[in-house]
Amino acid sequence: MSDNFHIEVFSNGLTLLGRVMDDMSSAAMSLLVRCGSADDPPAIAGAGAVAAEWLGRGAGQRDSRALNDALDSLGVQHSTNAQSEHMQITAAMLGRNLPAAIEIYADILTKPRLEDNTFGPCRELIQQDLIALEDEPARKAGMALRERFFPQPWGRCPYGRSETLEAMTAETLREHVVSHMSPDGGILALAGKFDWDAARDMLAERLGDWQGQARPEPAAARPAGGAEHIAKDSAQTHIALAWPSALCSSERYYAARLGEAVLSRGMGSRLFTEVREKRGLAYHVSANYTSLRNSAGIFVYAGTRPALAQQTLDVTLGEIARLGEGISDDELARAKTQIRSSLIMQSQSTSARASMMAGDWYHLGRLRSLAELSEKIQAVSKGDVMDYLREFPPRQFSILTIGPEPLDTTGLALSGEDA
Repeated sequence: MSDNFHIEVFSNGLTLLGRVMDDMSSAAMSLLVRCGSADDPPAIAGAGAVAAEWLGRGAGQRDSRALNDALDSLGVQHSTNAQSEHMQITAAMLGRNLPAAIEIYADILTKPRLEDNTFGPCRELIQQDLIALEDEPARKAGMALRERFFPQPWGRCPYGRSETLEAMTAETLREHVVSHMSPDGGILALAGKFDWDAARDMLAERLGDWQGQARPEPAAARPAGGAEHIAKDSAQTHIALAWPSALCSSERYYAARLGEAVLSRGMGSRLFTEVREKRGLAYHVSANYTSLRNSAGIFVYAGTRPALAQQTLDVTLGEIARLGEGISDDELARAKTQIRSSLIMQSQSTSARASMMAGDWYHLGRLRSLAELSEKIQAVSKGDVMDYLREFPPRQFSILTIGPEPLDTTGLALSGEDA
């Protein structure tokens, strides 16, 4: 491990990670705490998303306006969002402004105002996000597919449902935030130009009073899987499908990423070439690897015209199946170049590095250098990719379509069906 990695575990259970990058001028932080959508009480599903907005509406001595003015005066680019497993708080700024930003975020974490008069606008924003999905069918298809593919409650839509948002009150949400936002098990990653010792000592002082124990994880229910069609009178059909893959912590992970890259990364990839370029079936087609701690999959999306939708699905499934017949040396080399290029570009972003560190610690319990990642990718052989595909063959699909007519999935092995 690089000497520039630092790790400190505070007495309240918060893990602090640091990657000093003296050649950068910026610094970034990424905080993961257990208050994601999977932890939402069913009666107020969407709680994490509303809470992510509410936390920014005043903390300590600052009301909502003063809090945002303070961050703006430091040039902080920031976001807070509810993911399935966590609430993620990110911020990036000039390295010299990190101490002042830490002061502000310490107030947000330990002294959030969570006032009744700011709750309503926050809930309204999430209600609008939920309604807006009807005008973004591609995004809606992706979220609906996650609900079918991942075990519940891990796959649920972060925005909840209209009735659960309506049932939510400032009191019920405040109780949820206070009981779930705990330092225990939290991960705070810093990357960029900063003084590690000074940042560590400052965080120990400012967050030392932040107390609370992590709650047990929710019980996982079997995913619905199978196929679902959402009827929509539209000039487009949206196709989303997924099948199981190796976890981030698996020895097959790197082979899985290369298999995904052969399928979809770059203009020479199989899906782009066969579905879009040769046949002109879809205006967009892509595949992406997605992993939670205990469940992972390859997610494919294609957008097309209704008249071409069945052929688009059939050709896409054919290319997915053809992966198991083998890949060429050129395809593997191109996939490695694509992934390693992405790693190099990520190395130029302190925000990307901080997020990678937090994710590594959550999934693996350790930190990986970019050199290690590059070496692992480079070491994967064609045989390794084939071994991965034999262990995780593209089958047991979950499929979600949105458009005028359902598509024929007869004969396709669907998840949730008896073998």
